[in-house]
Amino acid sequence: MSNEALAYAPAPPQQMGVADRILQLLDIIDVRLMETDEEREAVARLRYDSYRREGAIAPNPFGTFSDSYDEKGNCWIFGLYIGEQLASSVRIHVANQGSPILPSLSVFPDLLEPALQSGATIVDPTRFVTDAQLSRLYTGLPHATARLCWIAGQHFDASYLLAAVRAEHQGFYKRLFGGHVICGARDYPLLTKPITLMTVDYRDVIERVHRRYPFFRSTFFERRMLFERNVPVQRVPSQPYILHGRPTVSIAAQAS
Repeated sequence: MSNEALAYAPAPPQQMGVADRILQLLDIIDVRLMETDEEREAVARLRYDSYRREGAIAPNPFGTFSDSYDEKGNCWIFGLYIGEQLASSVRIHVANQGSPILPSLSVFPDLLEPALQSGATIVDPTRFVTDAQLSRLYTGLPHATARLCWIAGQHFDASYLLAAVRAEHQGFYKRLFGGHVICGARDYPLLTKPITLMTVDYRDVIERVHRRYPFFRSTFFERRMLFERNVPVQRVPSQPYILHGRPTVSIAAQAS
């Protein structure tokens, strides 16, 4: 992010409690569904910068990072703007029996296929990235971004919210949602570092999360505006299903 762009960003929220600070941050954030070529290009550049900063992908001459899951019909790619600066982005897939497509399914099929076949609805957020400078200036930015994943879970009456993350990121999802690890590290396509799988039993924790973090609450109107601009996934009643854990199995080992 350039110093010029940073100068035009709104002032960060004042020092206060976590919940109040994030609620104030939400007032200055503009959430956009990224649909145009220019918007998708901006997201791909932010992803590349973020993943390269963490050493999670190999360099490429284009300075962008995307994959075929960006084009799936059950996918929403959001950008969060502060002023005119793209501050963060997350990609959200929602899957059920009628639309069983998830990025994490290719890595954890032994866990996720039975859940989908049973009638579960699963929200799979991936490509969660933030601008380095803005995330230091606005410390609640990851929470504001994760909120979109939570809203998707409520809108689609999800059975599970996934977090396919590196081991060092597990603490964020444990603290925020009470997520628990159901599979150890496995190789993940296009990434240089292995990924673990965490799940959140959405219906079991929704009230507790809302009490602890009131900024995760949303209105029916907000949920509809975010997720019904196009509706590739039908809301269907989810059936109860328990996602059981599995031991660590490397994709490379499976292929050998």
